Amino acid sequence: MRKGFPRYPLVFIAPALVVYGVFFIIPNLTGLYYSFTDLSTYSDQVSFIGIANFTRLVREGFMATAIRNTFLYALCVTVFVNLFGIILAVLLNEGPRLGTLYRTAFFTPYVIAPLIVGYLFTAIYQPEAGILNRMLRAVGLGGLAADWLNDPRIALFSIIMTELWRSSGFAMVIYLAGLKTIPRDLLDQASVDGAGFFSRFRRVTFPLLAPSFTVTMILMLINSLKVFETVLVLTNGGPGWTTEVFNTFIYRNFAKGNWGYATSASLTLSVVIAAVAVLFLRILRRREVEI
Repeated sequence: MRKGFPRYPLVFIAPALVVYGVFFIIPNLTGLYYSFTDLSTYSDQVSFIGIANFTRLVREGFMATAIRNTFLYALCVTVFVNLFGIILAVLLNEGPRLGTLYRTAFFTPYVIAPLIVGYLFTAIYQPEAGILNRMLRAVGLGGLAADWLNDPRIALFSIIMTELWRSSGFAMVIYLAGLKTIPRDLLDQASVDGAGFFSRFRRVTFPLLAPSFTVTMILMLINSLKVFETVLVLTNGGPGWTTEVFNTFIYRNFAKGNWGYATSASLTLSVVIAAVAVLFLRILRRREVEI
């Protein structure tokens, strides 16, 4: 019997490879080709136009707005989700009563579909009957009540707050897992040496949370750059174009029938996300080594 690589594993992975090829590889390669064409509902002919779609993207005024909003949203969500996640994880790691209940309550919003969260917060932000403005008026802060989704000055802020509510529990779970791996002896020794809570966190806990920090930062950064459903439901890119993000821009052009142009924008977004993720991963990995 000839020795070599056994063939029977191929029998098991072949169906998965076929599905992956049919539903991922082929559509992506097709999309790559169409991004260099003028495919649209306005013409029966599909012509290769080179990088014309990409140069049009560069000149597109709405695209600049979408890029600015997307990066602002990603920056705020990534920073504050990690901040709130660490705070919640540290508090719950101290073993409060009903800790399991609190962990479940904080994590549950993340398993709710963003579309559902969007509809939920549409009702919460409703200017007249919404619970947020009602609560503000009830406690004597009626002056802070606002039209949260239709005021261009705060609409993007309202979307960011919605995502913070949804995703902070996800970061909390990752940081909690990281905290459980920290030897208790190190914290006890630091306490014996006279280190207070904040000193222990800065010099012992946080450095040992570096791998968890890297994972959470990268995941939240990628997810934030891909934001779509929440913006679509809450504001649909409005009022005006003040909350337009990359994916709503792509969706709008697909809906208009500019399929080749929208595909080129989608490809551009994929490249941007990959480049930003790789850059931040390298920076954070280097930081782990230094720590």
